[in-house]
Amino acid sequence: MSRPAPAAVRPTADRPLPSSVGPRAAWRAPYVLSSVAAALAGLAALAGLLVHGVYPGPASVAEMLRGYDLVTLTVAVPVLAVAQRRARRGSGRAWLVWAGMLAYLTYTYAYHLLGTTFGDLFLLHAAVTGSSIFALVLTVTALDVAGIGARFARPALGRLIGAVLALLAAGLGGLWVSAAARSAVTGEVPAGSALVEPDTVVHLGIALDLTLLVPAYALAAVLLWRGVAAGFVLASVVLVSGTLHQVSYLVALPFQAAAGIPGAVAFDPAEPAIAILFATAAGTLLWAAGATPDDRAMHPRNA
Repeated sequence: MSRPAPAAVRPTADRPLPSSVGPRAAWRAPYVLSSVAAALAGLAALAGLLVHGVYPGPASVAEMLRGYDLVTLTVAVPVLAVAQRRARRGSGRAWLVWAGMLAYLTYTYAYHLLGTTFGDLFLLHAAVTGSSIFALVLTVTALDVAGIGARFARPALGRLIGAVLALLAAGLGGLWVSAAARSAVTGEVPAGSALVEPDTVVHLGIALDLTLLVPAYALAAVLLWRGVAAGFVLASVVLVSGTLHQVSYLVALPFQAAAGIPGAVAFDPAEPAIAILFATAAGTLLWAAGATPDDRAMHPRNA
């Protein structure tokens, strides 16, 4: 008598298994490379905070990067480490947070790498940036996008978050496009944020936002509105990383003010509302990706 075919494994958001590889193969490569990125980022952030003079160039940039270093060391690296471990045990939420932290490191260390000239930490910053990029690619590739998207069976919620992302894309994109167009006509350099930044860093920030963040927000908004599974994954990643970007900005402001940088302010009154918007939207999506009680039986160790 022939044996009945085994039942198909039900995809869940709390255990995103890729269809083409087994559980262990799915997380091994991103886990190792992400661990390297986290260790290097922790080392770079610690050096930036404790070693005087490692950031060449204007003091305003050095203090901004030191503010970012504090958030990386105290929030990004610990959260990344915990998310990796929980993702390895099968948590779909943790996979999304894991990818979001790698996206944060990629964006943040672009400032460290490209916003300064050659310095003592140049090679370390290059290693963090490169390892974060490739770890992010491997982590997202290992995600069971269809399985995660299947758990977001809430069209109204998806469209609400999509509307938030569309608003963010339009606001950020409109701000920088208008500033760049005005600069092309008048020669006036865009002002950037409330941080004190030289023109080169303002240029870098606008370039990163227009080529990475604005398209990602807009694409996630469209995919969410259409109910495409990839939209829920992309939205979760950009909102998790975006929340930490806002925290870094809030921390960098008092770093500049405490250092006596001319023109520095310790607080941007508009920023808390933006940070809360990011955090609320990210938390809502992660909540919607919650597991059902029987998902514990689908732990990778039991697969």
